[in-house]
Amino acid sequence: MRVTRCPIDLALHSGQTVTLPEETANHLVRVMRLREGDTCVLFNGDGHDYSATLTVAGKREVQVRIDAVQAIDNESPLAITLLQGIARGEKMDLILQKATELGVASIIPVNAERTEVKLDAARAEKRVAHWNNVVTSACGQSGRARIPQVGSPLSLAQAAAALPADSLRLTLDPQGAHRLSTLEAAPAGGIVIAIGPEGGWSPRDRDQLAAAGFQGLQLGPRILRTETAGLAAIAALQARLGDLG
Repeated sequence: MRVTRCPIDLALHSGQTVTLPEETANHLVRVMRLREGDTCVLFNGDGHDYSATLTVAGKREVQVRIDAVQAIDNESPLAITLLQGIARGEKMDLILQKATELGVASIIPVNAERTEVKLDAARAEKRVAHWNNVVTSACGQSGRARIPQVGSPLSLAQAAAALPADSLRLTLDPQGAHRLSTLEAAPAGGIVIAIGPEGGWSPRDRDQLAAAGFQGLQLGPRILRTETAGLAAIAALQARLGDLG
């Protein structure tokens, strides 16, 4: 029987009794129908799973006892940063969810020249909170105990300036200089893969990427949609240099 995994934004330790936040409590008791004496697994992004037993399952309060702590070692040895041009609604959610399942280490949303989604400060804050919830939920489903962070939307120039200096920077290009077969071990800063929004990178975007050290990676002769491109690239890179091989 599969044990329910649930995220929680609290520090945890063995033997601790925890009163669960409302959202977590509702999920376990009202959605998953757990009762007193049932077990679950909590995770908070610190690299551990916390096995717990429900001790109180009331309408107003749900408590669990932390029974055991297990270190989880399923992170990819390849640190991939996804620099993603912001896509519309469900497309962006899909990209974030599947990229997390494929083991991406971090995600930087980018406002490119052709980005169709325009977010003011208030909307951006809500959207980033939603995106991080999508990623956290994907960690729960996929068994990850480290949670990739989704940062605030940046301009392409800001995003490039924030990247590790010692990183291999790639963008998909059918005429690119790199092929998967030519890639060797990743540098200490990992790999950054830049994917444009629905309208793709504009010529000015491409100039900025080139100036920031991004190089073309060939991934077949076809043009991929934004919701396909990043996921295909992450899977291919994980198979070549990470833990999918």
